[in-house]
Amino acid sequence: MLIGFFLGLLAGIAVQLQQAELWDGLSYMACMSMALLGLMGQGVWRYHRSQMSTLNTLFLRALICLLAAFLSFGLTGWRSVQYLQHALNADLEGVDMEVVGVIAAMPHRLDTGLRFRLDVEAAHWSGAPVTLPPRLLLSMYDMDPSRSPKAGERWQFLVRLKAPHGNSNPHGFDYELWLWEQGAGASGYVRDNPRQMPPRLLGQVRWSPLLGIERARQAVRDQVFQQLAHASERASAGVLAALITGDQNAIERSDWDIFRTTGVAHLMSISGLHITMFAWLAALLLGKLWRCSVRFTPRLCLALSATHAGLLGGLLLASLYAWFSGWGVPAQRTIWMLATMTLLRLSGLRWPWYATWLLAAVVVLMVDPWAMLSAGFWLSFVAVAVLFASDTPPARPELVEGQDANFDRLSPNGLRRVWLVLREQWLITLALAPLTLLLFQQVSLVSLLANALAIPVVTCVVTPLAMLGVAFHPLWDVASVCIGWLGLALKWLASLPYAVYTAPAAPLGLSALAVLGGVLLVLPLAVKQRLVAIGCAAGMILPAMLWQPSRPAQGQFELLAIDIGQGNAILIRTAAHSLLFDAGPRFSRESDAGHRTIVPLLRSLGEKLDVLMLSHRDSDHTGGAKAVLAMQPQAQVVTSITRPAELAALGLPETSQPCFAGQSWLWDGVRFDVLHPAQGDLDADQSLKPNATACVLKITNADATNPKSALLTADIETPQEQMLIDLQADALPSTVLLVPHHGSKTSSSDAFLDAVKPKMALVQAGYRNRFQHPRPEVMARYDERHIPTFLSPNCGAMTWASDAPEKVICQRDVRRRYWMHH
Repeated sequence: MLIGFFLGLLAGIAVQLQQAELWDGLSYMACMSMALLGLMGQGVWRYHRSQMSTLNTLFLRALICLLAAFLSFGLTGWRSVQYLQHALNADLEGVDMEVVGVIAAMPHRLDTGLRFRLDVEAAHWSGAPVTLPPRLLLSMYDMDPSRSPKAGERWQFLVRLKAPHGNSNPHGFDYELWLWEQGAGASGYVRDNPRQMPPRLLGQVRWSPLLGIERARQAVRDQVFQQLAHASERASAGVLAALITGDQNAIERSDWDIFRTTGVAHLMSISGLHITMFAWLAALLLGKLWRCSVRFTPRLCLALSATHAGLLGGLLLASLYAWFSGWGVPAQRTIWMLATMTLLRLSGLRWPWYATWLLAAVVVLMVDPWAMLSAGFWLSFVAVAVLFASDTPPARPELVEGQDANFDRLSPNGLRRVWLVLREQWLITLALAPLTLLLFQQVSLVSLLANALAIPVVTCVVTPLAMLGVAFHPLWDVASVCIGWLGLALKWLASLPYAVYTAPAAPLGLSALAVLGGVLLVLPLAVKQRLVAIGCAAGMILPAMLWQPSRPAQGQFELLAIDIGQGNAILIRTAAHSLLFDAGPRFSRESDAGHRTIVPLLRSLGEKLDVLMLSHRDSDHTGGAKAVLAMQPQAQVVTSITRPAELAALGLPETSQPCFAGQSWLWDGVRFDVLHPAQGDLDADQSLKPNATACVLKITNADATNPKSALLTADIETPQEQMLIDLQADALPSTVLLVPHHGSKTSSSDAFLDAVKPKMALVQAGYRNRFQHPRPEVMARYDERHIPTFLSPNCGAMTWASDAPEKVICQRDVRRRYWMHH
C-alpha cells in the first residue's frame, strides 16, 4: 500500500509538470479535496474489513496510487497558481522604478559587476507605489567597489526589470524554470544614474541567523581572493571559494570545461557528495566521542546510543554546512534526503531499499516538485539507487538502513576501504553513463581514472585545508598548490584522444531503456546470471548510443534559427552536410552564445559542421565562433573578415576563406549561392562599415518546378539592399527571408521586400533588447504585404524545412510549459 502511495505521489507531480497552462486554483483544490476524502474513505473501509481477497487488495492498491496522484497533482498545481499571482505586471517591464529591498544572499561576481537576489520591501514608479514580485534577480555593472552591496544590507536602487525570459532551444537549458526554482519573479539591472537616483545604502537590517551566515560567506570568499591575489592563483582561488562558500561562479569557464571533460565537476563545488561526505565524517567523529563519554559518565550512552547521536549530530552539522554553502537547491535536496534516512533509522524501521529510496524521493519532490526536471536530481537519486541495488558495502551509512555494524564495516583495514571506494566509484560511473548521455549527450571516458585521483585529493586534502584556512589563511596557499598540481593532471587527461564520448540526444524511450540497462550492469548476480545481464544490458544501451537524428531528404534542406538572443545563428542541414551561418553574440569574457547554446545544440543533434560562415565582424555574429571551432575544428571558415589581425583577435584560423558574390556550390542536390559582398569591396575599401560587407547567402532546394529557398541577409542595410536589387534582382525571390539587421530601421526597404517577395520572415532578436529590434515601422512594412513574421523572443528556436514550406515550427510551442514566459 505504501509503495503504491509513493508511486502515486511521484506520478501526480510528473503529470502536473507537463501542463502547458495552469488551471484555476479552485480546480487544484478540488483535486486535493477529492484525494483526501478518498484516502480517508479507503482507510475507514480497510478498518472494517479485516480480510480482503486478492482482487480487492489489488484494486485498493491501484485506488491508493490514483488518489495519491490526484493529491500531489493538485498540491503542485495550487502552489504554482500561488506563485504566479506575484508575477511582474507587463506594464512595469522596461521602465525605471525606485526599489527598496534587502540583499538576500551573497552577491555573485560577474566579469563586469555583480549579480544578487533582492527581497523587495517597497517600489515606486513615477512617484506612485507599485507591486513587484517578492524577490528579484538583479545585475549591477561597472559599480564602485567601495559601495558594492553586501548580504543583509538594505539598499535603494533605480532598476529596470523584465519578466523571467530565457532562450528556448531543442535540448537546451531551461533558464525560466531555473528562475522559477530560485523564486525570482523578475530579473533586471541597476541603473547607475547619478542625476536621477544613484544606488544608496540605507543601512543594515536587523541581524538574523540566515543573514549572519550570508555575511560570513561573503567575508570568507573575499578573504580567499585577497589571500590568493596573484594572477597565477586566480583559478585556485575560484575553486577554493566554490568549495567553502558554494560560489560556483568563482570558477573560470576554462576550468569548468576541464572538470566536465574529466568527469570531476561534482567535486569542485559544494555538492550533494560533499554534504553527504561531511555528514558521514561528522557522524563517525561524534559517535566515537559519544562512546568515549563512558569514561566519565554512562548517562549519555544510556540516554541515546552513540550511533543515533552520531546520526543526529551529523545531520545537524551537515545542515549548517549546507546553509553556509548558500542553501542552494542541490544542497536542500541532499539535506532532505539525509533527514529522511536518518529519521527512518532512528525509528527502528527496516524497510526494503527501494521503499527507503522512494520515500527520500517523495520527500524531496514534495518540498520542490520542479526538481524532477533537474539533471542533478536524477543523477543523485539514480546513483543512490545503484548503491542500494548493487548491495555495495556502504561508504555513507546515513544513506542506508541496516545495523550499527554498518559503521564498523567502514574501517577493517586501509586496503579494504580503498577497494570499497574504488568499487563504488566504478559502479556509479558505469551505471550513470547512459543517464549522463541522456542529460548531457556526452560522457567522460577518463572519469574513473580522474575521480580515482581527484576524490582523495579534493576530499581528504583540499577541502579540509580550505575549511581550516578560514581560521588560518596561509593554509589556503597550500591548498592552492595542491589544486594547481591536480589541475595539471586533469588537463593532461582532458587532452587525451577520445577523452569524451558524445552521442546525439536519443528519444526518451530509448534513453530510459539505456538507463535501466546501466543499472542492470551493476546488480549483484551470480556469474552465469551476470553474463546474461551483460548481454541484455548491451541490447538496452546500444540502441540509444547508435541512434542518429533524421536528416532532410536528398535535394531538400532544413533551416534552424537558433534562439541566441540579440544576434544571428542559423543552422542549415542537408542530407549529409551542415553549415552554420553566424555564431551568435558574446555576452562577457567568460560567456558567449557558442559555449552556452550552439555547442550543446550541435552535440545534441549529432552535427558535424562542414562550413562556418561568419557574415561580418560584429560581435553579435562572431561571439561564439571560437567555442564552435573548438568543438568543430574540421569546419571550414568562410567570412567577409579578411584582415589577419582581426582573424587572430576573433580566434579564427588563417586558412579562413573570403565570401564574395558569385560563389556557389551543391550539397546533396541543394544549391548554395553567395550574393554579397562584391569581391572588390573586401579589398578596396577597408573603411566600409562591417554591415556593408556582410555575407548574404541563398539556399535553394533541388525542385526545379517549384523551388523553395531561404535568403540569409545578416546585417545588410538599405544601400546594400539596393545594390542587390540592381545587380541580382532575379536571384532575390525567396520563400523565407531572414529579416535584415534584426529588423533595424536602416533595413527592410519597401523595394527590397517587393524584390524578395518572401512567403514568411524570421526575426532573430533579443527579448526587450536595447536597440528595440524589430522596429514597429519595419514590421508594419511586412504586415502591409501580408508576410507572416516569426520573432525569436516569442517563438524560441524556429525550424523551417523546404519540403514543408508552409509552416514554421516554434520551439516554445513544441514544449510549452506553464512557467514559461508567454
